[in-house]
Formats: sequence, structure tokens, C-alpha cells
Amino acid sequence: MSPPFGSRLAGKVAVITGAGSGIGLETSVLFASEGAQVVCVDINEKGAAATVEKITALFGEDRAVSVRADVSKEDDVKNMIQLAVSRFGKINVLFNNAGIMHPADDNALTTSEDIWDLTMRINVKGVWWGCKYAIEQMRKTGGGSVINTASFVALRGAATPQLAYTASKGAVLAMTRELAVVHAKENIRFNSLCPGPLRTPLLMEFLNTEEKKNRRLVHVPMGRFGEAIEQAKAALFLASDDSSYMTGTDFVVDGGLCAAYVTPEGETISHSPHASYQ
Repeated sequence: MSPPFGSRLAGKVAVITGAGSGIGLETSVLFASEGAQVVCVDINEKGAAATVEKITALFGEDRAVSVRADVSKEDDVKNMIQLAVSRFGKINVLFNNAGIMHPADDNALTTSEDIWDLTMRINVKGVWWGCKYAIEQMRKTGGGSVINTASFVALRGAATPQLAYTASKGAVLAMTRELAVVHAKENIRFNSLCPGPLRTPLLMEFLNTEEKKNRRLVHVPMGRFGEAIEQAKAALFLASDDSSYMTGTDFVVDGGLCAAYVTPEGETISHSPHASYQ
């Protein structure tokens, strides 16, 4: 039985990068459930197509289209925006969500230049190019909402370093704020989504031992990893008109991590939501 349609994004067209898994997958299906037509973008072509298949099975034809794009390449990013316009007529929402957290990313002494450059090309240049081509189209339709995935690591230091990733997400925060101010009077809103540690394939592959997991969970007041669907719901708020007076924000969804000095003891009863499209 198909879930009921919502209407918070009725009539809107959304482009979502990293749509083949994790936050991107959850957001793509959630946006479609709220009435949006969705362009599902991923470097993993099969992953993006599978997300479209889920949307089609739940909500019918002509609700989503997939496209392969490497966001570190400007022509690919330009093409994904042009596809949205050619297929659905416009773009109202861009979720720059694709990113990399390379396992060889470490501290200043051991991180290699090629890992640094790769991380910056994907996590920073990819966001810049997405914003650039979305702005051109959003000006034609009177505005829109751009959401850039940053991270809580851009707001807090960690002694488990991933220096290139952390620096790239700090750049996303600064870039988002400036874009928000520059384009505020054009009704083009820019906000950063700052997830806490999530139980996504990307992070769980990185945290491949219980020791690594527990090293991080001790700092999360809720005592658990977040779920991708919880970030998708935050992205829905930022994409919708419910956040019409919000721009330039660092929207932190982190289980209380950034608010904590000392975390509570005892067993957690904070449960992960069961609704998920993974």
C-alpha cells in the first residue's frame, strides 16, 4: 500500500546529489512523497536508478528521473541542472548532498595531497558548481532553496582527525553563508545541513570496529547514531516554505553533540525511527 501524498513540496522540482544511498536516498523518496518531482543524481548510476524505481513504485510514473554525475566535474553538474529544467521545466530545490570521506584522510602529517585535492574537488567545488547553475535557473522562476550538506565536524574539533573532510565542510559553511547574503533579496535561500554521526554506509564503513564506534558515541548525549531519514526530514523543512524566513543558517541535527560538555550516563532509550526507504 502506497503511503499518502503530502503537499509540502507540491509543484516543486528538486535536484538531489548523492541520491543512490544514505541521506540522498531517504531525501529523494521523502521529497517525492511530499509532492516534488525529483532528479536523483549519483556517481553510482545503478544506485540513482534504484532510487527512481522506489519512487515510481510508491508514487507512480513521471515523479523522478536519474542521472549519473561526478560532482567534481563542472560539466556533469551543469548537465544535472539542465536535465531538471528540460525534463520538469524548472528547479526549485537543490540539495548538494554528495560528498566523500576518504579512509586515507587523516592528520596534517599523514594526509596526502591527492586525498586532500580529491576531497576538496568533490565536497567544495561540487557544491560551488551546483549553486552556480542552480542560481541561474532559480532567478528565472523567482527564487528557490539550496541546501548544502556540511557536518558537525565543521563546528567542533576532533582528536580522531579527518583533516581534509573537516576543512571541506568548514568551507561549505562559509560558502553557504556568503551565498545566502548575496542572494537574499532574490528569494534564493541557502542553508547548511550539519548532520551528527549517522548510521549510513559511508560512516559505518569508516567506523569498522566497535572501538571506533564507541569512541564517538560517548560524545553523543542521545547515545546512538542518527539515521539518514532524520536528516531527510530536516532537509524537507529547509526545502519547503515552512522555512521561508531562514537563510544562511548552520542547521545542526546531531543528537545534542554540539550542545554537550559532559554527556549523560546510563542506558539510552532514544530509539531510531523505523520509517526508512533504505
